[in-house]
Amino acid sequence: QVQLVESGGGLVQAGGSLRLSCAASGRTFSRYAMGWFRQAPGKEREFVAALTCFTETTYFADSVKGRFTISKDNAKNTLYLQMNSLKPEDTAVYYCAAFSSCTYNYGSSPGYWGQGTQVTVSS
Repeated sequence: QVQLVESGGGLVQAGGSLRLSCAASGRTFSRYAMGWFRQAPGKEREFVAALTCFTETTYFADSVKGRFTISKDNAKNTLYLQMNSLKPEDTAVYYCAAFSSCTYNYGSSPGYWGQGTQVTVSS
């Protein structure tokens, strides 16, 4: 069973920073690549970032490259998304996700989702 719980969302001004956390159950990080997705009102859920199990290769959407960082703390079973230089267009519900294997490919669909955490960036 995979359980994912996001936290750390909130309201921040444009240009500010926010760090999201995702608490994962058991051995999730050793079994699945992890990722972050987001969904703005009226829009489809979109890929933000991913991190593979062992090689810890990272992937980012073009819209967040250079601003967001994905990382994990295996000892704490926690995945992070560090968001810097936030823009109003980053406003969305952010979801932690576990993919179906340790390998990530663009377009891969997660097998598990967290409940989401709201991030609002004011101008």
